[in-house]
Parts: sequence; structure tokens; C-alpha cells
Amino acid sequence: MTVVGLVIGAPNAGADNVALPTPLRDRFYDTPPNIASFAPGALIAARDRPNPPAFFDARTYQLKFRSSDSQGRPIAAVTTVLVPTHKRVNGPLLSFQHIINATGLECAPSQALWTQDPNLAIREAPGLNVALQQGWTVAIPDHLGPRSAYGAAKLGGQITLDNIRAVKQFRPAGVADGRIGLAGYSGGGMATAWAAALAPTYAPDLDIAGAAYGGVPMNLLEMAEGLGYSTPHPAFGLAFAAAIGVSREYPKQIPMWQHLSPLGKQMYLGMRNACTNDILRLGAGHDAQQVTVGGRAIFDDPAARRVVEQNSLSLYPGTPRTPIFEWHSPTDALIPVSSIDHTLARYCRAGVPVERLSTPSPDHLSAALLGLLPAFRYLQDRFAGVPAPSSC
Repeated sequence: MTVVGLVIGAPNAGADNVALPTPLRDRFYDTPPNIASFAPGALIAARDRPNPPAFFDARTYQLKFRSSDSQGRPIAAVTTVLVPTHKRVNGPLLSFQHIINATGLECAPSQALWTQDPNLAIREAPGLNVALQQGWTVAIPDHLGPRSAYGAAKLGGQITLDNIRAVKQFRPAGVADGRIGLAGYSGGGMATAWAAALAPTYAPDLDIAGAAYGGVPMNLLEMAEGLGYSTPHPAFGLAFAAAIGVSREYPKQIPMWQHLSPLGKQMYLGMRNACTNDILRLGAGHDAQQVTVGGRAIFDDPAARRVVEQNSLSLYPGTPRTPIFEWHSPTDALIPVSSIDHTLARYCRAGVPVERLSTPSPDHLSAALLGLLPAFRYLQDRFAGVPAPSSC
């Protein structure tokens, strides 16, 4: 969800400086040696899966497909697809980007959907079951990619778009010509918002009927200033984990290890495969100054700063061509609301229909639930062909 400036080091640092996540033992996730021969979004493999415990009246599949990493290199990505039992051919496809605050691959939706750990449960399951009952096919991509690159927001947008391409090719889903919708909140909203913004150039073949996202961190530089850059913060773990995730995608620009203090190295190793609760526990009450030794702040290094800017949606010059529904708490303490206002104002000036909802909630997490059903109602109207409203 967030990224913070921590350290910067030698310009020639490589992938050896980065603690990549432990690979999953499931060979389905392996990258085929001929990955470069597949086009973005091409289907590589598919398999049946039992329905996740919280879902019913659906058949579940997992797809492996080709996408691109932050450097444009081919990667293999995975999405979980729930096809409703009662659906019409070419019914709607909802790509739902779940919140993934994680540096470990076992925290991804394709794993967490079947977990017995209440800390990893997909709490949006009731809302997604409503979507399935309406005949929508639901795809839930692992939008952090094979390196669990938490914080690499543009990557999430690319994987989201390629996941849609793959599902459209998958015959059992029956959505080759169905209308497409996007939805997500917080980190999932970040992948959703980036997908909407990137679609005109990255995936011009996709006609997206609507995108609904909430609680989106749209300027990661501003966000870093509020989450423990100079003073201790209870949510600093999220910022530190995001720095790890971004360094996995940009190891030359953000090598971390050699500039970490003993505390920083302890946190770094502890977060190699961490999910939300462990990330928060390990980072609680710390700040960037405590975890570095002799390093320069990322804001002071042009190469590292460019990386963070490249993953800040408010600084991306492109605009979506799909209608947008956006919601957040006006008093959200985790995200800079001003960057949301700035971004959506630019979309409005470009003629994008934008409907906004300010939730009657003081915090980030409760706003997620308050906006989910209005977001689904918004997408239901877009699937029905109702003209998009705008509060611009």
C-alpha cells in the first residue's frame, strides 16, 4: 500500500542485494523457460480448484499467464477465477484486486483464499458472493507478482490488465465478449486505479466498462512523509515492507541491505515472507532513521526518487478512458487525500466521468466496507449499459 524512502547505495547493486520471497513448492507457479515467447496476457496453464470455503454456487479455476515486470521483462503471474453456476454466456467479468499487504507469496489471494488463518481471510467474500449470484465471473489476480513486490504499484496495474486478457481467453469462463469491470480498495485499489490509467496504452484491446476503487495511495512520496520517515509511526512496518517490495523490482536503484542498521537488517530478514500482521508487528513504533546507517534518504537520490515517482499515480500523465467510481474517508490518516483530489480533478478536466463517495467513517479500514456495495451497484449499472454519472 505504501512506500517510504529508506536507503540508497551503490549504483551497480544487483538482485543479490534483495531478499526475494521463498518460492512456493507448488510447481504451477513456476515460470516456463519459454516465457518470452508468450504475448502479454497469453494463457500459459489452467487448473481446476475446489471452491474456497467462503464461496458457493461457483466453479473455481486458477490460470497462469504471461505479464510484464516493472522493467518490461516477461513474468508468469497467477489469477483465481470463480465462475458462477448460473451465468449467461458473455456475462460480466469483475477483476477484483484484493488488499495484499505482504512480502510473502503465501499471503497472495491464490493461497489465502483457502487459508484457515483468520488474519489472512478474504473478508470481501460476502460482497463477492453477491456478485457471483448476479452472474458475474470474478477474477482475483495475485497483483504483486512472483516477487511479491509490495509497493510496486504500476506492476499491479499491468498484472491486472493481463489477468483480464487471460480470463477472456479461458473458455470455461465464457466471458470472451462480456463487459469488464475493475474493483479494489487500498493496495488493491492502487492496482485497480493503475490498471484503469494504463489500459489506453498497455492494453488498448480491452474495453473496460467501469472501475471502482477506494482508499488509494496515489502519491507515494507524500505518503512516505507521514508513515515514519523522520518520526516513529505505528504503521512503519507497511512502509518498510513496501521499500523491500519496490527494491525487488528495482534492485539497482534501491539496494537496501548494505545501508541497514542492525535493527534494519533484523526487520529486513524478518519480513522476507511476511503477511500483514507480522509486518505491522515488526515495524511498529520505528522510523527510517532507526533502520539505516550512513545511507541517504530516497528523496535525496534522483534515481531512487524517479522509481517512487514512476509508481505514484498522481504523477502519471495518462488518463483512463473508463468511468471511475472512487471512495474514501475524508479523515483517512494512512493516505494523503490531497493527492486523490489532485488526480481526480485532472481526470475530470480530461472528460472522464468520475463519481465520488466520501464515506461517513473516520478511518481507512471501515471505509473499505462502507464503499464496497455502492461500488458494486455502480459497476452493475455500467454492465447494464446505463450512462455513467459524474460529480466532476
